[in-house]
Amino acid sequence: MKLNMRMSVRGMACAAIFLLAARANAAPWPQAAGTKFEVSFPESAHAGAITGRVFVVVSTKDKPEPRLQAGSWGDSGPFFGVDVNALAPEHAAVIEASTPGSPVRSLREIPAGEYYVQAIVNIYTEFHRADGHTVWLHMDQWEGQHFNRSPGNLYSEVQKVHLDPAAGYDVKLSLTKEIPAVEVPRDTAWVKHIKIQSEMLTKFWGHPMYIGAIVLLPKGYEEHPNGRYPVVYEQSHFSLRAPFGFNTEDVAVSPEMRARLTDLNRESGFEFYQSWNSEKFPRLIGVTFQHPTPYYDDSYAVNSVNNGPYGDALVKEMIPYLEAHFRMIRKPYARVLTGGSTGGWESLGVQVFYPDFFGGTWTLYPDSIDFRRYGSVNAYEDESAFFEPGHTWVEVPRYIMRTSEGQPEITIQAFSQMEDVLGSHGRSGEQIEIWDAAYGPIGDDGYPKPLWDKKTGKIDHRVALYMRDHGYDLSYNLRTNWAALGPKLRGKLHVYVGDMDNFYLNLAVYQLEQALEAVKDPPCDCDFQYGRPMKGHGWQPTTTANLLKWMAEYIAKNAPAGEETADWHY
Repeated sequence: MKLNMRMSVRGMACAAIFLLAARANAAPWPQAAGTKFEVSFPESAHAGAITGRVFVVVSTKDKPEPRLQAGSWGDSGPFFGVDVNALAPEHAAVIEASTPGSPVRSLREIPAGEYYVQAIVNIYTEFHRADGHTVWLHMDQWEGQHFNRSPGNLYSEVQKVHLDPAAGYDVKLSLTKEIPAVEVPRDTAWVKHIKIQSEMLTKFWGHPMYIGAIVLLPKGYEEHPNGRYPVVYEQSHFSLRAPFGFNTEDVAVSPEMRARLTDLNRESGFEFYQSWNSEKFPRLIGVTFQHPTPYYDDSYAVNSVNNGPYGDALVKEMIPYLEAHFRMIRKPYARVLTGGSTGGWESLGVQVFYPDFFGGTWTLYPDSIDFRRYGSVNAYEDESAFFEPGHTWVEVPRYIMRTSEGQPEITIQAFSQMEDVLGSHGRSGEQIEIWDAAYGPIGDDGYPKPLWDKKTGKIDHRVALYMRDHGYDLSYNLRTNWAALGPKLRGKLHVYVGDMDNFYLNLAVYQLEQALEAVKDPPCDCDFQYGRPMKGHGWQPTTTANLLKWMAEYIAKNAPAGEETADWHY
């Protein structure tokens, strides 16, 4: 899960903007002709034509800039998007009453008043893929597929305007500013940044494609030139931070954040550094992968007909590169996985798809690992993703997010609407549509075929079965292929989640545990733990430092006979 606003937005704040939309739908504002925005760019800002998607963001506040508010989970300002094809300089893209918006559906539904407005264009690149499809998508610029922060995208100055749907308006916005390049942090004695071109992905996409890693070295690495170390591969969203939040600076932590960290059994980055640097801590190497795709900030670390061979690129290109440049133990028992949320799914998925290559996974609050609980949806049996089945006279909405106390916050319908505005053809760069891209088939147009229609919620069960039969329903994969996988995975699976995960992810973990309790020859010997009561997204059974100690103990215990473990226990 990608949480732009993460856990800070509460139910009341989230509900406010959706109630605005509901009021507007129930009693539309008076209409007038000419309610529109015209967005253009000068040749001085971009010399050639642009294919991409143009957005206008409307907000009651100017801090942060409206463009940085668009598309966040929760109470963001209304925004509207339209595709442009070869838009020339000084020619306008028009956003008008019929242009789709989120959370309000139309400019007509914005009440009369004073607003701050800003435009931005997400520029697409043409890809001629090896599968014969030609598609237009945003090429990540090492920012992690955040269109409102992506280098090279253009945006306008913020304007304060009066909008009145009854009187009509025609606001002109010029995209005169360009987002600058990302500054990658410098290497330090502890942390190294790696970026390589992937031959496999470049061939698939017909365009230079890159993957990366951030490497965290153990205390005494330089002082022990003959030592070799186990590696913990941390899966996560794209980030430039060091693995495990490692930070040598003692940054002040607010009382609210301290309470949140304590509730989740976590420590600050500086506290983790103190443990990592302590005398009795096991000496490990930590690695966080970076693998943004044209569809998302992260590929889900598996091969996919839409994303390409990201799993193989990481396992067969990135890891060999790292093992050649750092003193890593190049054996499966010393390669272990962890990660939370999206990274949780990846840590389990990579272990399942490459069972001989890795020695175990410590999977935290993973995205849905059993598609009978795709969040709160049964992908195989439900007809609609938006509403609960079995009701004749009422429509009971399904939610994608709740508080840890159980208060529903964002409906699947509202979130699907937001993705539909962020991009057509699965190009939103958001959560539901990366699942379509990572797990699902290719549509006739060369873009991912969606599991459900973003406007109606109707589920395509053919897509669900494709996802299942190609192994992405990890629970189904494990229980149907246990005869082959079981001997390779026995004792390697550790899964932890809060019992009130904010995205309903605990529901699929229950399904997986039940399925693996039934397997035999061999038994799973799995470790499932649940945070209770009311532990939400981000919960883990102990601090990150202690989790790494558990992994180190497991590695040492399972080292083949004759393997020397003293090298990394100084």
